[in-house]
Amino acid sequence: MTVLVCSDLDRTLIYSQAAFALDGPDETMPRLLCVEFYQGKPLSYMTETAARILEDLAATTAFVPTTTRTPEQYRRVRLPGKPPAYAICANGGHLLVDGADDPEWSASVRSRVFAGCAPLAEVRAHLTGVSGEFVLKRRTASDLFAYTVVDRAALPAGWVDDLTGWCAERGWRTSLQGRKVYCLPSGLTKAAAAREAARRTGAATMLAAGDSLLDIELLDAADAAVRPAHGELHDTGWTSPSTGVTASAGIAAGQEIVEWLLSRATAP
Repeated sequence: MTVLVCSDLDRTLIYSQAAFALDGPDETMPRLLCVEFYQGKPLSYMTETAARILEDLAATTAFVPTTTRTPEQYRRVRLPGKPPAYAICANGGHLLVDGADDPEWSASVRSRVFAGCAPLAEVRAHLTGVSGEFVLKRRTASDLFAYTVVDRAALPAGWVDDLTGWCAERGWRTSLQGRKVYCLPSGLTKAAAAREAARRTGAATMLAAGDSLLDIELLDAADAAVRPAHGELHDTGWTSPSTGVTASAGIAAGQEIVEWLLSRATAP
Protein backbone atom coordinates (compact mmCIF):
# COMPACT_ATOMS: atom_id res chain seq x y z
CA MET A 1 0.00 0.00 0.00
CA THR A 2 1.36 3.41 -0.99
CA VAL A 3 2.64 5.70 1.75
CA LEU A 4 2.62 9.40 0.88
CA VAL A 5 5.40 11.46 2.49
CA CYS A 6 4.98 15.24 2.27
CA SER A 7 7.89 17.21 3.66
CA ASP A 8 8.72 20.88 3.81
CA LEU A 9 12.20 21.74 2.50
CA ASP A 10 13.90 24.80 4.01
CA ARG A 11 14.90 24.32 7.66
CA THR A 12 13.15 20.94 7.64
CA LEU A 13 15.08 18.80 5.14
CA ILE A 14 17.60 21.28 3.69
CA TYR A 15 19.61 24.00 5.43
CA SER A 16 21.58 27.11 4.55
CA GLN A 17 24.81 27.78 6.41
CA ALA A 18 23.03 30.24 8.71
CA ALA A 19 20.69 27.47 9.88
CA PHE A 20 23.23 24.66 10.51
CA ALA A 21 23.24 25.10 14.33
CA LEU A 22 26.32 22.90 14.55
CA ASP A 23 28.41 22.91 17.71
CA GLY A 24 31.54 21.16 18.84
CA PRO A 25 35.08 20.54 17.60
CA ASP A 26 35.62 20.84 13.86
CA GLU A 27 36.71 17.22 13.59
CA THR A 28 33.28 16.06 14.83
CA MET A 29 31.27 17.97 12.23
CA PRO A 30 29.18 15.82 9.84
CA ARG A 31 30.01 15.55 6.16
CA LEU A 32 27.59 17.65 4.13
CA LEU A 33 26.13 17.40 0.64
CA CYS A 34 25.21 20.56 -1.26
CA VAL A 35 21.75 20.22 -2.83
CA GLU A 36 21.21 23.76 -4.12
CA PHE A 37 23.20 26.46 -5.89
CA TYR A 38 22.04 30.06 -6.32
CA GLN A 39 23.81 32.36 -8.76
CA GLY A 40 26.63 29.87 -8.99
CA LYS A 41 27.20 29.66 -5.22
CA PRO A 42 26.32 26.77 -2.88
CA LEU A 43 23.26 27.58 -0.78
CA SER A 44 21.51 24.57 0.78
CA TYR A 45 22.79 21.35 2.30
CA MET A 46 21.93 18.05 3.93
CA THR A 47 24.17 15.73 5.88
CA GLU A 48 25.47 12.91 3.70
CA THR A 49 23.72 10.45 6.01
CA ALA A 50 20.41 12.27 5.54
CA ALA A 51 20.93 12.22 1.78
CA ARG A 52 21.41 8.44 1.75
CA ILE A 53 18.31 7.92 3.88
CA LEU A 54 16.28 10.23 1.64
CA GLU A 55 17.25 8.07 -1.36
CA ASP A 56 15.79 5.04 0.44
CA LEU A 57 12.70 7.03 1.40
CA ALA A 58 12.10 8.15 -2.19
CA ALA A 59 12.52 4.57 -3.39
CA THR A 60 9.97 3.10 -0.98
CA THR A 61 7.28 5.82 -0.76
CA ALA A 62 5.52 8.46 -2.81
CA PHE A 63 7.79 11.27 -1.64
CA VAL A 64 6.42 14.77 -2.30
CA PRO A 65 8.56 17.87 -1.59
CA THR A 66 6.10 20.38 -0.12
CA THR A 67 7.33 23.96 -0.01
CA THR A 68 6.40 27.63 0.03
CA ARG A 69 9.04 28.18 -2.67
CA THR A 70 7.84 29.07 -6.16
CA PRO A 71 8.32 26.39 -8.82
CA GLU A 72 11.36 28.31 -10.11
CA GLN A 73 12.95 28.38 -6.67
CA TYR A 74 12.11 24.71 -6.10
CA ARG A 75 13.78 23.63 -9.35
CA ARG A 76 17.14 24.85 -8.03
CA VAL A 77 17.04 22.08 -5.41
CA ARG A 78 18.55 18.75 -6.49
CA LEU A 79 17.48 16.21 -3.90
CA PRO A 80 19.07 12.75 -3.75
CA GLY A 81 17.12 9.82 -5.11
CA LYS A 82 14.75 9.45 -8.00
CA PRO A 83 12.97 12.63 -9.16
CA PRO A 84 9.64 12.92 -7.35
CA ALA A 85 6.54 12.37 -9.47
CA TYR A 86 4.78 15.15 -7.55
CA ALA A 87 5.92 18.33 -5.84
CA ILE A 88 3.88 20.99 -4.07
CA CYS A 89 5.07 24.60 -4.46
CA ALA A 90 3.88 28.09 -3.47
CA ASN A 91 2.31 26.69 -0.29
CA GLY A 92 -0.10 24.56 -2.31
CA GLY A 93 -0.65 27.01 -5.16
CA HIS A 94 1.18 24.78 -7.63
CA LEU A 95 1.13 21.01 -8.04
CA LEU A 96 4.00 19.82 -10.21
CA VAL A 97 3.56 16.52 -12.04
CA ASP A 98 6.85 15.08 -13.31
CA GLY A 99 8.29 18.57 -12.96
CA ALA A 100 5.56 20.36 -14.95
CA ASP A 101 2.88 22.60 -13.48
CA ASP A 102 -0.67 21.24 -13.47
CA PRO A 103 -2.60 24.24 -14.88
CA GLU A 104 -6.01 22.98 -13.79
CA TRP A 105 -4.88 22.72 -10.19
CA SER A 106 -3.33 26.20 -10.27
CA ALA A 107 -6.49 27.72 -11.73
CA SER A 108 -8.74 26.01 -9.19
CA VAL A 109 -6.58 27.21 -6.29
CA ARG A 110 -6.71 30.82 -7.45
CA SER A 111 -10.49 30.82 -7.87
CA ARG A 112 -10.94 29.24 -4.44
CA VAL A 113 -8.49 31.11 -2.22
CA PHE A 114 -9.16 34.63 -3.48
CA ALA A 115 -12.93 34.27 -3.15
CA GLY A 116 -12.86 35.04 0.56
CA CYS A 117 -10.00 37.47 1.10
CA ALA A 118 -8.62 40.85 0.08
CA PRO A 119 -6.80 40.95 -3.27
CA LEU A 120 -3.05 40.51 -3.49
CA ALA A 121 -2.71 44.09 -4.79
CA GLU A 122 -4.00 45.48 -1.49
CA VAL A 123 -1.52 43.47 0.56
CA ARG A 124 1.32 44.31 -1.79
CA ALA A 125 0.51 48.01 -1.56
CA HIS A 126 0.51 47.80 2.24
CA LEU A 127 3.95 46.16 2.27
CA THR A 128 5.27 48.69 -0.24
CA GLY A 129 4.28 51.44 2.19
CA VAL A 130 6.46 49.92 4.94
CA SER A 131 9.70 51.83 5.31
CA GLY A 132 12.76 51.35 7.46
CA GLU A 133 16.29 50.02 7.28
CA PHE A 134 15.04 46.59 8.35
CA VAL A 135 13.30 46.12 4.96
CA LEU A 136 15.78 44.59 2.50
CA LYS A 137 13.55 43.36 -0.35
CA ARG A 138 9.90 43.04 -1.29
CA ARG A 139 8.67 40.23 -3.52
CA THR A 140 5.51 38.56 -4.81
CA ALA A 141 5.34 34.84 -5.59
CA SER A 142 3.34 33.19 -8.36
CA ASP A 143 0.77 36.02 -8.18
CA LEU A 144 -0.47 34.31 -5.05
CA PHE A 145 1.25 35.90 -2.06
CA ALA A 146 3.84 38.45 -0.99
CA TYR A 147 6.88 38.37 1.22
CA THR A 148 9.42 40.81 2.61
CA VAL A 149 13.07 40.03 3.26
CA VAL A 150 14.08 41.72 6.52
CA ASP A 151 17.08 42.27 8.75
CA ARG A 152 16.01 40.26 11.79
CA ALA A 153 18.37 42.16 14.10
CA ALA A 154 16.79 45.49 13.11
CA LEU A 155 13.17 44.29 13.05
CA PRO A 156 11.06 46.69 15.16
CA ALA A 157 9.38 45.16 18.18
CA GLY A 158 5.75 44.38 17.47
CA TRP A 159 5.96 44.97 13.72
CA VAL A 160 5.21 41.36 12.78
CA ASP A 161 2.34 41.24 15.29
CA ASP A 162 0.86 44.43 13.84
CA LEU A 163 1.18 43.04 10.32
CA THR A 164 -0.43 39.79 11.44
CA GLY A 165 -3.43 41.67 12.81
CA TRP A 166 -3.77 43.79 9.66
CA CYS A 167 -3.64 40.69 7.45
CA ALA A 168 -6.10 38.72 9.60
CA GLU A 169 -8.73 41.45 9.11
CA ARG A 170 -8.43 40.86 5.36
CA GLY A 171 -8.44 37.06 5.32
CA TRP A 172 -4.65 36.72 5.13
CA ARG A 173 -2.05 35.32 7.51
CA THR A 174 1.65 35.83 8.18
CA SER A 175 4.69 33.67 8.85
CA LEU A 176 8.23 34.68 9.85
CA GLN A 177 10.76 32.20 8.51
CA GLY A 178 14.43 33.11 8.73
CA ARG A 179 14.72 36.52 7.09
CA LYS A 180 11.39 36.33 5.24
CA VAL A 181 8.02 37.58 6.43
CA TYR A 182 5.31 35.91 4.35
CA CYS A 183 1.77 37.20 3.79
CA LEU A 184 -0.55 34.58 2.31
CA PRO A 185 -4.29 34.12 1.75
CA SER A 186 -5.66 32.06 4.64
CA GLY A 187 -7.10 29.47 2.23
CA LEU A 188 -3.78 28.78 0.52
CA THR A 189 -2.57 25.61 2.26
CA LYS A 190 -0.14 22.79 1.64
CA ALA A 191 -2.69 20.37 3.08
CA ALA A 192 -5.17 20.78 0.22
CA ALA A 193 -2.49 19.96 -2.35
CA ALA A 194 -1.26 17.06 -0.23
CA ARG A 195 -4.75 15.55 -0.18
CA GLU A 196 -4.85 15.86 -3.97
CA ALA A 197 -1.48 14.09 -4.23
CA ALA A 198 -2.83 11.36 -1.94
CA ARG A 199 -5.87 10.95 -4.18
CA ARG A 200 -3.76 10.69 -7.33
CA THR A 201 -1.29 8.21 -5.85
CA GLY A 202 -3.91 6.15 -4.07
CA ALA A 203 -2.00 6.51 -0.82
CA ALA A 204 -3.54 4.89 2.22
CA THR A 205 -1.25 6.66 4.70
CA MET A 206 0.22 10.15 4.83
CA LEU A 207 3.31 11.20 6.75
CA ALA A 208 4.45 14.82 6.96
CA ALA A 209 7.20 17.10 8.26
CA GLY A 210 7.49 20.86 8.62
CA ASP A 211 8.78 23.64 10.86
CA SER A 212 6.61 26.74 10.29
CA LEU A 213 3.13 28.03 11.05
CA LEU A 214 2.33 27.46 7.37
CA ASP A 215 2.86 23.72 7.94
CA ILE A 216 0.24 23.27 10.66
CA GLU A 217 -2.59 22.18 8.34
CA LEU A 218 -0.24 19.74 6.59
CA LEU A 219 0.92 18.18 9.87
CA ASP A 220 -2.65 17.92 11.11
CA ALA A 221 -3.81 16.30 7.85
CA ALA A 222 -1.20 13.54 8.12
CA ASP A 223 -1.67 10.25 9.94
CA ALA A 224 1.62 10.97 11.69
CA ALA A 225 4.03 13.88 11.48
CA VAL A 226 7.30 15.26 12.82
CA ARG A 227 8.75 18.72 13.31
CA PRO A 228 12.25 19.92 14.20
CA ALA A 229 13.21 21.40 17.56
CA HIS A 230 13.60 24.82 15.96
CA GLY A 231 11.58 27.22 13.81
CA GLU A 232 8.22 28.92 14.25
CA LEU A 233 6.38 25.87 15.54
CA HIS A 234 9.05 25.20 18.15
CA ASP A 235 9.27 28.86 19.18
CA THR A 236 5.51 29.00 19.75
CA GLY A 237 5.42 25.61 21.48
CA TRP A 238 3.01 24.15 18.94
CA THR A 239 2.36 20.44 19.23
CA SER A 240 -0.29 17.84 18.49
CA PRO A 241 -0.92 14.25 19.59
CA SER A 242 0.20 12.91 16.20
CA THR A 243 3.32 15.08 15.79
CA GLY A 244 6.74 14.09 17.08
CA VAL A 245 9.62 16.47 17.80
CA THR A 246 13.29 15.87 17.04
CA ALA A 247 15.88 15.80 19.79
CA SER A 248 18.25 17.93 17.72
CA ALA A 249 18.01 21.35 16.12
CA GLY A 250 19.51 22.63 12.88
CA ILE A 251 20.83 20.38 10.14
CA ALA A 252 21.09 17.46 12.57
CA ALA A 253 17.31 17.68 12.97
CA GLY A 254 16.99 17.29 9.20
CA GLN A 255 18.76 13.95 9.48
CA GLU A 256 16.52 12.89 12.35
CA ILE A 257 13.46 13.79 10.30
CA VAL A 258 14.33 11.57 7.33
CA GLU A 259 15.23 8.75 9.73
CA TRP A 260 11.83 9.18 11.42
CA LEU A 261 9.94 9.27 8.12
CA LEU A 262 11.66 6.17 6.75
CA SER A 263 11.13 4.19 9.95
CA ARG A 264 7.41 5.03 10.00
CA ALA A 265 6.98 4.43 6.28
CA THR A 266 8.55 0.98 6.40
CA ALA A 267 7.08 -0.16 9.74
CA PRO A 268 5.08 -3.39 9.45
